[in-house]
Amino acid sequence: MRRLLIRPGAIGDCILSLPALEALAADYTEVWVAAQNVPLVRFADAVRSIASTGLDLLEIEGPERCASLVDRLAGFDLIVSWYGAARGEFRSVIAGLGLPFHFLAALPDSPGRHAVDFYLEQVRPLALREVPAVPRLRCPATPGNFAVIHPFSGSRRKNWPLERFREVARRLEELLPVVWCAGPEEELDGARRFEDLYELACWLAGARLYLGNDSGITHLAAAVGAPVVAVFGPTDPRIWAPRGERVRVVAADRPGKTMECIPVEAVAEAALALL
Repeated sequence: MRRLLIRPGAIGDCILSLPALEALAADYTEVWVAAQNVPLVRFADAVRSIASTGLDLLEIEGPERCASLVDRLAGFDLIVSWYGAARGEFRSVIAGLGLPFHFLAALPDSPGRHAVDFYLEQVRPLALREVPAVPRLRCPATPGNFAVIHPFSGSRRKNWPLERFREVARRLEELLPVVWCAGPEEELDGARRFEDLYELACWLAGARLYLGNDSGITHLAAAVGAPVVAVFGPTDPRIWAPRGERVRVVAADRPGKTMECIPVEAVAEAALALL
Protein backbone atom coordinates (compact mmCIF):
# COMPACT_ATOMS: atom_id res chain seq x y z
CA MET A 1 0.00 0.00 0.00
CA ARG A 2 1.26 3.45 -0.98
CA ARG A 3 0.18 6.43 1.10
CA LEU A 4 0.77 10.15 0.79
CA LEU A 5 0.35 12.37 3.86
CA ILE A 6 0.11 16.13 3.32
CA ARG A 7 0.51 18.29 6.43
CA PRO A 8 0.97 22.05 5.92
CA GLY A 9 1.57 24.38 8.83
CA ALA A 10 4.25 25.75 11.10
CA ILE A 11 6.83 23.83 13.13
CA GLY A 12 4.54 23.24 16.09
CA ASP A 13 1.68 22.04 13.89
CA CYS A 14 3.96 19.47 12.30
CA ILE A 15 5.34 18.21 15.62
CA LEU A 16 1.92 17.89 17.24
CA SER A 17 0.81 15.88 14.20
CA LEU A 18 3.75 13.45 14.27
CA PRO A 19 1.93 10.69 16.21
CA ALA A 20 -0.99 10.84 13.77
CA LEU A 21 1.32 10.80 10.77
CA GLU A 22 3.25 7.81 12.11
CA ALA A 23 0.00 5.96 12.84
CA LEU A 24 -0.87 6.28 9.13
CA ALA A 25 2.44 4.88 7.86
CA ALA A 26 2.05 2.09 5.27
CA ASP A 27 4.34 -0.13 3.17
CA TYR A 28 5.42 3.01 1.32
CA THR A 29 4.79 6.38 2.93
CA GLU A 30 5.52 9.77 1.47
CA VAL A 31 5.02 13.00 3.43
CA TRP A 32 4.67 16.55 2.09
CA VAL A 33 5.16 19.36 4.61
CA ALA A 34 6.26 22.99 4.79
CA ALA A 35 9.86 23.37 3.65
CA GLN A 36 11.34 24.06 7.08
CA ASN A 37 9.70 20.91 8.48
CA VAL A 38 11.18 18.45 5.98
CA PRO A 39 14.14 17.50 8.25
CA LEU A 40 11.75 16.68 11.12
CA VAL A 41 9.93 13.81 9.40
CA ARG A 42 12.24 10.84 9.95
CA PHE A 43 9.91 7.82 9.64
CA ALA A 44 8.76 8.22 6.03
CA ASP A 45 10.22 6.67 2.90
CA ALA A 46 10.28 10.08 1.21
CA VAL A 47 9.67 13.64 2.39
CA ARG A 48 9.13 16.67 0.17
CA SER A 49 8.25 20.31 0.69
CA ILE A 50 4.74 21.17 -0.47
CA ALA A 51 6.10 24.08 -2.48
CA SER A 52 8.42 21.81 -4.46
CA THR A 53 5.57 19.53 -5.58
CA GLY A 54 3.55 22.17 -7.40
CA LEU A 55 0.45 21.34 -5.37
CA ASP A 56 -0.22 25.04 -4.86
CA LEU A 57 -0.61 25.42 -8.63
CA LEU A 58 -3.21 22.70 -9.13
CA GLU A 59 -6.13 24.93 -8.21
CA ILE A 60 -4.71 27.98 -10.02
CA GLU A 61 -3.49 26.52 -13.32
CA GLY A 62 -5.83 23.54 -13.56
CA PRO A 63 -5.25 19.80 -13.95
CA GLU A 64 -4.29 20.03 -17.62
CA ARG A 65 -1.25 22.16 -16.92
CA CYS A 66 -0.34 20.05 -13.86
CA ALA A 67 -0.59 16.67 -15.59
CA SER A 68 2.61 15.26 -14.09
CA LEU A 69 1.47 16.15 -10.60
CA VAL A 70 -1.94 14.57 -11.19
CA ASP A 71 -0.26 11.39 -12.43
CA ARG A 72 1.94 11.33 -9.33
CA LEU A 73 -1.06 11.76 -7.02
CA ALA A 74 -2.93 9.02 -8.84
CA GLY A 75 -0.11 6.61 -7.97
CA PHE A 76 -1.11 6.54 -4.31
CA ASP A 77 -3.73 4.26 -2.80
CA LEU A 78 -4.66 6.89 -0.21
CA ILE A 79 -3.85 10.56 0.26
CA VAL A 80 -4.54 11.95 3.73
CA SER A 81 -4.47 15.72 3.53
CA TRP A 82 -4.80 18.57 5.98
CA TYR A 83 -3.94 20.76 2.99
CA GLY A 84 -6.95 22.28 1.25
CA ALA A 85 -9.50 21.00 3.76
CA ALA A 86 -11.03 24.47 4.17
CA ARG A 87 -10.75 25.49 0.49
CA GLY A 88 -13.83 24.54 -1.44
CA GLU A 89 -12.32 25.26 -4.87
CA PHE A 90 -9.34 23.00 -4.25
CA ARG A 91 -11.57 20.20 -3.02
CA SER A 92 -13.77 20.60 -6.09
CA VAL A 93 -10.76 20.18 -8.37
CA ILE A 94 -9.74 17.03 -6.49
CA ALA A 95 -13.26 15.62 -6.59
CA GLY A 96 -13.37 16.12 -10.35
CA LEU A 97 -10.18 14.12 -10.79
CA GLY A 98 -11.32 11.18 -8.69
CA LEU A 99 -8.09 11.16 -6.71
CA PRO A 100 -8.03 9.16 -3.44
CA PHE A 101 -7.97 12.18 -1.10
CA HIS A 102 -9.20 12.05 2.48
CA PHE A 103 -9.38 15.59 3.90
CA LEU A 104 -8.97 16.41 7.59
CA ALA A 105 -9.51 19.64 9.52
CA ALA A 106 -6.27 21.37 10.48
CA LEU A 107 -7.39 22.85 13.82
CA PRO A 108 -8.88 21.13 16.88
CA ASP A 109 -12.60 21.77 17.19
CA SER A 110 -13.21 20.69 20.80
CA PRO A 111 -12.47 23.10 23.68
CA GLY A 112 -9.87 21.74 26.05
CA ARG A 113 -8.94 18.73 23.92
CA HIS A 114 -5.24 18.47 23.26
CA ALA A 115 -4.17 18.80 19.63
CA VAL A 116 -2.20 15.53 19.66
CA ASP A 117 -5.30 13.62 20.78
CA PHE A 118 -7.45 15.43 18.21
CA TYR A 119 -5.15 14.52 15.31
CA LEU A 120 -4.85 10.91 16.45
CA GLU A 121 -8.61 10.57 16.70
CA GLN A 122 -8.96 12.00 13.20
CA VAL A 123 -6.80 9.30 11.67
CA ARG A 124 -7.95 6.39 13.83
CA PRO A 125 -10.22 4.85 11.13
CA LEU A 126 -7.26 4.87 8.70
CA ALA A 127 -4.42 4.06 11.10
CA LEU A 128 -2.32 0.96 10.53
CA ARG A 129 -0.45 1.00 13.84
CA GLU A 130 -0.74 2.14 17.44
CA VAL A 131 1.57 4.94 18.52
CA PRO A 132 1.92 6.82 21.83
CA ALA A 133 0.10 10.15 22.04
CA VAL A 134 3.39 11.97 22.61
CA PRO A 135 5.43 13.47 19.75
CA ARG A 136 8.89 11.95 19.63
CA LEU A 137 11.85 12.94 17.49
CA ARG A 138 14.79 10.59 17.89
CA CYS A 139 18.22 12.02 17.30
CA PRO A 140 21.74 11.47 18.59
CA ALA A 141 22.55 13.74 21.50
CA THR A 142 25.55 14.49 23.66
CA PRO A 143 24.39 15.41 27.18
CA GLY A 144 25.62 18.85 28.13
CA ASN A 145 25.64 21.12 31.15
CA PHE A 146 23.78 24.11 29.74
CA ALA A 147 20.32 25.67 29.60
CA VAL A 148 18.74 27.03 26.43
CA ILE A 149 16.40 30.02 26.21
CA HIS A 150 14.44 30.78 23.04
CA PRO A 151 12.44 33.97 23.80
CA PHE A 152 10.42 34.15 20.58
CA SER A 153 7.38 32.62 18.87
CA GLY A 154 5.29 33.05 15.76
CA SER A 155 3.37 35.95 17.33
CA ARG A 156 4.42 38.84 19.54
CA ARG A 157 1.29 38.24 21.62
CA LYS A 158 2.77 34.92 22.72
CA ASN A 159 6.16 36.35 23.72
CA TRP A 160 6.95 36.76 27.40
CA PRO A 161 8.88 40.05 27.87
CA LEU A 162 12.53 39.62 27.00
CA GLU A 163 13.72 41.32 30.18
CA ARG A 164 11.88 38.71 32.25
CA PHE A 165 13.67 35.95 30.37
CA ARG A 166 16.90 37.77 31.13
CA GLU A 167 16.05 37.86 34.84
CA VAL A 168 15.43 34.09 34.87
CA ALA A 169 18.69 33.63 32.95
CA ARG A 170 20.59 35.57 35.63
CA ARG A 171 19.27 33.18 38.27
CA LEU A 172 20.06 30.10 36.21
CA GLU A 173 23.61 31.31 35.50
CA GLU A 174 24.41 30.81 39.16
CA LEU A 175 24.06 27.07 38.47
CA LEU A 176 24.99 26.47 34.83
CA PRO A 177 25.75 28.28 31.56
CA VAL A 178 22.78 29.74 29.67
CA VAL A 179 22.79 29.77 25.86
CA TRP A 180 20.31 31.91 23.93
CA CYS A 181 18.75 30.54 20.75
CA ALA A 182 17.07 32.39 17.88
CA GLY A 183 15.79 31.78 14.38
CA PRO A 184 17.43 33.18 11.25
CA GLU A 185 15.29 36.35 11.27
CA GLU A 186 14.91 36.84 15.03
CA GLU A 187 17.02 39.68 16.42
CA LEU A 188 19.07 38.64 19.43
CA ASP A 189 22.77 39.40 19.74
CA GLY A 190 24.98 36.41 20.46
CA ALA A 191 22.27 33.80 19.96
CA ARG A 192 22.93 30.32 18.53
CA ARG A 193 21.23 29.84 15.17
CA PHE A 194 20.58 26.74 13.08
CA GLU A 195 19.31 26.62 9.50
CA ASP A 196 18.40 22.91 9.72
CA LEU A 197 15.76 22.05 12.32
CA TYR A 198 17.07 18.52 12.80
CA GLU A 199 20.50 19.89 13.71
CA LEU A 200 18.77 22.23 16.16
CA ALA A 201 16.81 19.26 17.56
CA CYS A 202 20.00 17.26 18.20
CA TRP A 203 21.55 20.23 20.00
CA LEU A 204 18.44 20.80 22.14
CA ALA A 205 18.43 17.12 23.10
CA GLY A 206 21.68 17.67 24.97
CA ALA A 207 20.42 20.57 27.09
CA ARG A 208 19.77 20.18 30.80
CA LEU A 209 16.92 22.69 30.50
CA TYR A 210 14.97 24.53 27.82
CA LEU A 211 12.87 27.65 28.43
CA GLY A 212 10.60 29.27 25.84
CA ASN A 213 7.19 30.54 24.81
CA ASP A 214 4.36 28.72 23.05
CA SER A 215 6.43 28.16 19.91
CA GLY A 216 7.48 25.51 17.46
CA ILE A 217 10.96 25.39 18.99
CA THR A 218 9.46 24.70 22.41
CA HIS A 219 7.55 21.75 20.91
CA LEU A 220 10.78 20.63 19.26
CA ALA A 221 12.64 20.67 22.58
CA ALA A 222 9.91 18.59 24.22
CA ALA A 223 9.88 16.13 21.31
CA VAL A 224 13.57 15.33 21.75
CA GLY A 225 13.12 14.78 25.49
CA ALA A 226 14.72 17.93 26.89
CA PRO A 227 13.36 19.24 30.21
CA VAL A 228 11.06 22.08 29.10
CA VAL A 229 9.46 25.09 30.72
CA ALA A 230 6.84 26.58 28.39
CA VAL A 231 5.31 30.01 29.10
CA PHE A 232 1.70 30.39 27.92
CA GLY A 233 -0.53 33.46 27.84
CA PRO A 234 -3.15 34.02 25.12
CA THR A 235 -3.20 30.40 23.90
CA ASP A 236 -4.80 27.52 25.76
CA PRO A 237 -2.21 25.05 27.11
CA ARG A 238 -4.91 22.39 27.44
CA ILE A 239 -4.86 22.27 23.62
CA TRP A 240 -1.42 23.49 22.59
CA ALA A 241 1.02 22.67 25.40
CA PRO A 242 4.08 20.59 24.45
CA ARG A 243 3.84 17.01 25.68
CA GLY A 244 6.50 15.14 27.57
CA GLU A 245 7.36 13.66 30.94
CA ARG A 246 9.67 16.55 31.73
CA VAL A 247 7.49 19.43 30.56
CA ARG A 248 6.26 22.18 32.89
CA VAL A 249 3.81 24.81 31.69
CA VAL A 250 3.62 28.22 33.37
CA ALA A 251 0.41 29.83 32.18
CA ALA A 252 -1.72 32.87 32.78
CA ASP A 253 -4.60 32.23 35.16
CA ARG A 254 -6.91 31.84 32.19
CA PRO A 255 -6.46 31.59 28.38
CA GLY A 256 -6.48 34.92 26.62
CA LYS A 257 -4.56 36.83 29.29
CA THR A 258 -1.44 38.71 28.23
CA MET A 259 2.04 37.40 28.84
CA GLU A 260 2.85 40.39 31.04
CA CYS A 261 0.71 38.97 33.85
CA ILE A 262 3.07 36.00 34.33
CA PRO A 263 5.63 36.77 37.06
CA VAL A 264 9.34 36.03 36.91
CA GLU A 265 9.16 34.05 40.14
CA ALA A 266 6.73 31.47 38.72
CA VAL A 267 8.90 30.77 35.68
CA ALA A 268 12.12 30.70 37.68
CA GLU A 269 10.67 28.23 40.18
CA ALA A 270 9.51 25.91 37.38
CA ALA A 271 12.93 26.09 35.73
CA LEU A 272 14.88 25.41 38.92
CA ALA A 273 12.60 22.48 39.76
CA LEU A 274 13.63 20.71 36.54
CA LEU A 275 17.37 20.98 37.16
